[in-house]
Amino acid sequence: MSNFYRDRVCLNVLASDIDNAEACYHAAKGYVLIGVLSKNYSSVKEAVQDLVRYGDILDNAVSVGLGAGDPHQWKVVADIVRSFKPKHVNQVFTGVGYTRSALDNETTILNGLVSPSGTPGLVHVSTGPLSAQATPAIIPIETAIAMLQDMGAQSVKFFPMNGLETIEEYKAVARACAEASFALEPTGGIDLTNVEELIRIALDAGVKKVIPHVYSSIIDSQTNQTNVAHVETLYEKMKQVVDTFYERTV
Repeated sequence: MSNFYRDRVCLNVLASDIDNAEACYHAAKGYVLIGVLSKNYSSVKEAVQDLVRYGDILDNAVSVGLGAGDPHQWKVVADIVRSFKPKHVNQVFTGVGYTRSALDNETTILNGLVSPSGTPGLVHVSTGPLSAQATPAIIPIETAIAMLQDMGAQSVKFFPMNGLETIEEYKAVARACAEASFALEPTGGIDLTNVEELIRIALDAGVKKVIPHVYSSIIDSQTNQTNVAHVETLYEKMKQVVDTFYERTV
């Protein structure tokens, strides 16, 4: 990838253990964040101890996650990052401000989860544990981004996308992220067949950083490990899109 655009895109994948995480990290040539789910730990202390080990091996390329977007994990994530400062944190929309305060830095990439509404340009922001049970709060994506900026986030996590089913909504989110110089993280149903299109749409819209989350589609159901060969393929697809984009824009 060109030096100018190489930091515009990176992957976000899960790993079953530290060995799997290290293999995935190298397979993606470091252009990846390794997702570790808070839901997999019985306590914050246990999570922090394990995450420190991941951070040491992965140059801190760790993404602390909720676990399938579970809003009930929001405070666990915030409590974890009081002690461990990863490169990336996933959070529900309503938990962003609290989490930025817990991080006590401005460098960790912190996203806020918004969901498709069914209408391009409008997103569902009531993604917290209580608000998710109430009447949906659906607002313009531009307003959602402004609110996320107010709370200290740098990125929109758009979930669940169901692959290309919500493509028109995704395009609207990409345009808004570009206008606001905000990062974009497409999530849900992303696989080897559609990841290139999703990255291309975001780059063409002018998004400054794209972080596609590719999870279950590349996990071996027998071993529960992320398939390292698939991560290599994802890297090559990502590289091709970025290189093509660079050639068209220089």
